[in-house]
This record gives sequence, structure tokens and C-alpha cells, in this order.
Amino acid sequence: MRELFLLRGLPGSGKTTIARSLTTGGYPNGYYEADHFFIDIETGKYKFDPIKLPLAHDTCAYRVKEHMYSLTEDRPDPVQDARIVVSNTFTQEWEMKPYFELAERYGFIVHTLIVENRHGGESVHDVPLEGIDSMESRFQIKLR
Repeated sequence: MRELFLLRGLPGSGKTTIARSLTTGGYPNGYYEADHFFIDIETGKYKFDPIKLPLAHDTCAYRVKEHMYSLTEDRPDPVQDARIVVSNTFTQEWEMKPYFELAERYGFIVHTLIVENRHGGESVHDVPLEGIDSMESRFQIKLR
């Protein structure tokens, strides 16, 4: 089965940790997040630039699309069992829409998981508390 997991939650909730555990085993599995865009290739350090945030999200979606395409298109033997995980805050429904569209196009079942910060985790990217509060206030949940 081809599965796409969308991990949602506030900074510090543990999304990346869960993403890594869901994608162990290597190809054809993989995990993606917009934060990868901000990691300096030379130093490995995280350098956030809010002006580039839309580009970071577009790049994340593009990489997921490339991965899905590589598993299904132009292959004599399309990969049937794959797990792709995207870990972003996804505070609003529209932010997940591109991934739902990709999943439909490439035959992936979508699972959305909300990761709660019940362990007192802190943002590894130094997101200020005001920013986290803002994300929390606009977090949309669809139970049906």
C-alpha cells in the first residue's frame, strides 16, 4: 500500500522524531519538511528566513511530488508499498491541500496525524512563544 502521512502540530511537539521513526528502512520511504530548506548545506546549521517560507513549503511539496513520481510513473513495476511522511505545522486545512492532490494523483492513501506536545518539548528551531501561540490559535481540526 502507498501511504502518505501528514504530521501536524506545533513546534516542539515531536513531529520530526515521529517522522523519522515512521520512515525507517530506507527506500522507498522518506520524510520531508519545509524546515529542511533552511539547513545550510555547508555547516548543517538551521538558518530560518521568514521571507523564504513560501518557497520552503513549495520546495517541500515539489520534493514529495518527485518522490511519488519516481515510485509510480514510467516504471514497468510501480512500487506498491511505500510510506512518505511530511512533517510541517499544517495549522490550516489549505496548507495540506497540495499533498491531498498529489496523493490522489499518484495513488497514495493519506493519514493525517496531530502530534500533541504533552511531553513539554521545546522548539529546536527557537520559534518564539508568540509565534507558537499564533499557530495554536489558528489550528484547524477536522474530525469528520
